[in-house]
Amino acid sequence: MPSFLPSYPFEPNPLLLFGFLLLAGVIGGEVVQRVLAVPRIVGYVLIGLLLGAGGLDVLDERLTREAWIFVELALGLILFELGRRLDFTWLKRDAWLAATGVLESALTFWLLFLVLTLLDVSPLYAAVAGAIGIATSPAVVMVVAQELRAEGQVTERALNLTAMNSVISFVVVTMLLAGVHREYRGDWVTALLHPVYLLLGSALLGLLSSLVVVFLARWLGKSGREHFVMTLSMIVVTIGAARLFELSVVLALLAFGVLSKNLDRRHDLMPFDPGRLGQMFVVVLFVVSGASLRVEDVVSGGTLAVIFVLTRFAGKSLGVMSFTRFSGVRPGTAGMLCLALTPMSAMAIAMVRGTAELYPEFGTKLAAIVLSAVLILELLGPIAVDFALRHAGEAVAEPKPAT
Repeated sequence: MPSFLPSYPFEPNPLLLFGFLLLAGVIGGEVVQRVLAVPRIVGYVLIGLLLGAGGLDVLDERLTREAWIFVELALGLILFELGRRLDFTWLKRDAWLAATGVLESALTFWLLFLVLTLLDVSPLYAAVAGAIGIATSPAVVMVVAQELRAEGQVTERALNLTAMNSVISFVVVTMLLAGVHREYRGDWVTALLHPVYLLLGSALLGLLSSLVVVFLARWLGKSGREHFVMTLSMIVVTIGAARLFELSVVLALLAFGVLSKNLDRRHDLMPFDPGRLGQMFVVVLFVVSGASLRVEDVVSGGTLAVIFVLTRFAGKSLGVMSFTRFSGVRPGTAGMLCLALTPMSAMAIAMVRGTAELYPEFGTKLAAIVLSAVLILELLGPIAVDFALRHAGEAVAEPKPAT
């Protein structure tokens, strides 16, 4: 073969891969939205399933692994924006909202743990699966809310509760790593120090990033373009630093968002709106998430997956219904809030991947429990959020096209 021709098999090309994922996702999302009148996210996931190892195998495990950096960038943008919505001042004024977040997280965990152990799942696997089940997908809730231009009680409470249960989920999963280390290595030093390193290191990285961004915002002055570029740069730097030091991208970005909001007492930092740039990464996020799943997971998970989904919904609903009335939320509105907390998506997949990278055997067994439920909720979750926000009367009607 002439030396100037490319060698085969071809090496993964990140730009080609990103463009392909984006184009495939946009087409799939638009087709599903037009034909089924459901959120475009469902189409992104379905295209991922079709192209992934469980479908046509265009996106095999190697390419999915290569594309995961795009997922982390998308999650970084979403988690930073979500963290910026978690206002400590509001939580102090409405202590019942904070109590609701803690209660729904606790009930979800304990109900999942109890039901899974009754179904003969090992307690350690049941605990980690229950902890992952606490988290609502921030990507789904935020993207659907943005598509509908939704504003109101249900939207804001759903976003705040999602931020809270995402933090709680990751903290509990990280603490349970001590048991996983002990199970597989029997090393008490690693079992005790690794979770502490992950939690404190990720939180410290988020704190440092927030201090830098607030300082630079004050120095730059009120310039929207410079603030956007600077904030985006710091998000990418934080993701890179988390990967470099083997910390949690999820916790670091959530901490970055929360602290940059609550430490900015002079409101120097202007609102961060990723706009169309963020939309591109979101499309790729859900395509890759779909490609990471297999329809066979639902078939093999079967009854366990359905029970996981129903138990999780029961835990969240009990927690929300118990306290929301004390903060002036009507039962009908609280019901819509329960639906809005339904989705699981890329963050749950990321937590499963994290355990699999440490102990592949544990990750494989955990994936069999969790990923079948994630696949169901990746498809039904966006529809549930869309229904909840529309029926809560918080969705802005799309403008009619000009004739």
